[in-house]
Amino acid sequence: MRLITWNIQWGCGIDGRVDLERIVRTARGIADFDVLCVQEVADNFPGLKGNDHRDQFAELSRLLPGYACLEVFGLDVEGEDGRRRRFGNAIFTRYGVHGVRRHALPWPADAGKPNMPRAAVEATLRTPMGPLRVTTTHLEYYSDPQRRAQALRLRNLHDEACQRALAGPGSQGDAAPIFAPAPQTTSAILCGDFNCPPANPAYEEIQHRISSGGPRYVDAWMRASPGPAPHPPTFCLHERGYGDDPYCCDFAFVSEDILPRVRTVRVDLDTQASDHQPLLLELDDR
Repeated sequence: MRLITWNIQWGCGIDGRVDLERIVRTARGIADFDVLCVQEVADNFPGLKGNDHRDQFAELSRLLPGYACLEVFGLDVEGEDGRRRRFGNAIFTRYGVHGVRRHALPWPADAGKPNMPRAAVEATLRTPMGPLRVTTTHLEYYSDPQRRAQALRLRNLHDEACQRALAGPGSQGDAAPIFAPAPQTTSAILCGDFNCPPANPAYEEIQHRISSGGPRYVDAWMRASPGPAPHPPTFCLHERGYGDDPYCCDFAFVSEDILPRVRTVRVDLDTQASDHQPLLLELDDR
């Protein structure tokens, strides 16, 4: 199983040109991916650098035939032209989809800090290894309290899912069959742009033990890397507008029950199709 996670900066490359075909071409060059998780996808945001009014969720769907598009909007507001302006994340998958949940993440007030609402999309996929929850998100950049609260909520969502899975069939009550939930599983991947380096408390917050006794999230890089080696940089590598030194803020966390399946975690350090570098996670699905 091959999963790529990438903050695509609405398709805007280091050259200032918005090109979603280049994004898809670059991703396909990295791997024949089964799942593509993207952050910073825009719909009707002409104010963004190099962008226009296009619906990028729809355009990426056209560029990825055979993949389902599962989107979530952190921002969904009225535009000047009467159309909605939406900004968020998406999962593109060629696996079957048991079910999808969309989560608004905490957004506590933090006076004086620029910030925006954040969200996560969670999909339970029908994979060769069985049901697998995949969640992608994009956490707050400027506000530490908001980012920490968002990381805690993501861990708690995983804990709740593990509680349901460990409780077994029938634990959801006697709902009518038409409302039957998707299969519940402890096996999960959480990926995206977490807007913090590994030394930040939010990174550890995600990986704490969970109350259900289920398998906690672990950074897949710690399994795949020798030593382990330091994380390869995923941000500020080709453009230094947000910092003097490149660092890693894009991660793929996997639940401990599938940690032995991790084969590869690799960052494409060459592409300049976005201000972030894409990360590839490979799992043994046998």
